[in-house]
Amino acid sequence: MFVLFGGLIGAILGGLTAKRRKGKGLDILQYAVVYALIFALVGMFITLVIHRMAI
Repeated sequence: MFVLFGGLIGAILGGLTAKRRKGKGLDILQYAVVYALIFALVGMFITLVIHRMAI
């Protein structure tokens, strides 16, 4: 769940950031994808830590 929410929130934040910086369509897409990957990766690490602590 953390991975999916992280990716979704990252895509939204990335798109908004690029829009604020007056980016064109492909700039917005690139920011959204990169932010989504970063936030999903952070979500994956959070999930791993939670699972390790449960064992």
